[in-house]
Amino acid sequence: MADRVRGEKDDLLPTANRQLTTSASDIDLMTNEITVRELTLEDYDRWMSVWQRAGLHSVRPHGRDSRQAFARQFASGTHTMIGLELNGELIAVVLATHDGRKGWINRLAVLPEHRHRGYATRLIAEAERVLQAQGITVIAALIEPGNTASFALFRKLGYVELPGMHYVSKRDSSAS
Repeated sequence: MADRVRGEKDDLLPTANRQLTTSASDIDLMTNEITVRELTLEDYDRWMSVWQRAGLHSVRPHGRDSRQAFARQFASGTHTMIGLELNGELIAVVLATHDGRKGWINRLAVLPEHRHRGYATRLIAEAERVLQAQGITVIAALIEPGNTASFALFRKLGYVELPGMHYVSKRDSSAS
């Protein structure tokens, strides 16, 4: 009998008929410890560093993204910061928020050297799980123009664009 290995759909395939490929994320799973967890204010400097290093444009560290603002947001129970750590290093983050009716996936960021390994997909799935556990059944994301990779990822994960929608906001200050 030929040696057999598990295929992607748990079908048993003969070894000779299966092309073995190893992706960067497979190597991470085999050789590194990956942890996805809820972050706390003690992690503030770490997630701010990820946002900065990942090139997130809309960060307001002296306004809505200050440590004090996050303390209020976390206390409200409507905001959950989720991080993905590789061997203890925070390499990706996402903020899951809701208004009681609709959930939002915000501020998804993966360090450039760790992109295209499935980490963003894992964080989106965890953000969805957190929001659904809070009773949220509609989840949305705002994606900056030109961020084609993020737009393609959300579409791949079943999100659909709402044509004709415009995002408008009114702010107390430029730091908000």
